[in-house]
Amino acid sequence: MKNYPLISVILFTLFLGGCQLTHVEGEVDGVNIRATTDENKSSSNHGNGSFCPPGQAKKGNC
Repeated sequence: MKNYPLISVILFTLFLGGCQLTHVEGEVDGVNIRATTDENKSSSNHGNGSFCPPGQAKKGNC
């Protein structure tokens, strides 16, 4: 039973290792915070969609 705390900490760490934080929104000290890892809902600009990788352009896929 001496190893019970160690085993429980290891199991808890493995359990949380599979979790992923995908969206955070809130306010801290009067500053609005919004963070997301969902690429479809991201507000960042990734271009206008006209980029074509060189290998695909040579194959005529773009």
